[in-house]
Amino acid sequence: MDNIHKRAVPIGNLAPQLYTPLIAEVCDTVNRNGFVFLQPPMVAALLNSAVPGFVQGWEDFRLSWNHLDQDAFMGDGGTYRFRRYATFFTEQGSRHWQPSPHQPHYQTTVHNPLNGGIVRHFAPIPTELCEGLVFSAVMDLCCACFNVLAPHCAWHIEVHQFRIDASAGAASPTPEGVHRDGVDFVFMLMVNRVNVVEGETSIYDNDQRLLARHSMIHELEAALLNDAQVRHGVSAIIPIHPDRPAHRDVLVVTFKKR
Repeated sequence: MDNIHKRAVPIGNLAPQLYTPLIAEVCDTVNRNGFVFLQPPMVAALLNSAVPGFVQGWEDFRLSWNHLDQDAFMGDGGTYRFRRYATFFTEQGSRHWQPSPHQPHYQTTVHNPLNGGIVRHFAPIPTELCEGLVFSAVMDLCCACFNVLAPHCAWHIEVHQFRIDASAGAASPTPEGVHRDGVDFVFMLMVNRVNVVEGETSIYDNDQRLLARHSMIHELEAALLNDAQVRHGVSAIIPIHPDRPAHRDVLVVTFKKR
């Protein structure tokens, strides 16, 4: 895993034939440990090999987080989470992801004791964003990785844009605590952090033993998790300057066998 963290591959310098070995390296680490954290150069290299020039769409992708709707289903009554949501699917063994009709999000209370057990309706991620360079690169990369980790599967895919707003004070990205998402695999991409500290991601095994702690603080940092093998949680983010906007923006993609 340390080799993955330290690898530095500039955007645009990754030859197409290197794509498979890089993915194999990532997947080998997930197979061994149940998770991997990836630093921006590695993520940029992987995304660029999936969609060359993806970085040209990064600014529009990042700014789309300014247009999320407030999550009205917070069991703690909080008004600090904003989100949009989309679903996709693949056929068995295919990397060709396709949009599903827009649908509500549901988790059991076993996996989400705070907000589970109810049908939650969220605004869709705009079509133009889903057709953009960055989104396409992320989806292609996820399909490639998770098809290596679990070959010949058909997937139900959920994509979440999350903003945690700490402008009014400390706010938790995972108010449900350390948890599983109730899927097979999870991809988390750091999109932006503004005027906040903390927000440390912790990984535990299913016996609640701590495996790793890592703070994703840079754009294009990412994590891949085997959701059946590990649990995860993120500590509260805290504003640095209380009189200024403060938030943490993340894209989360989940794959579940269908």
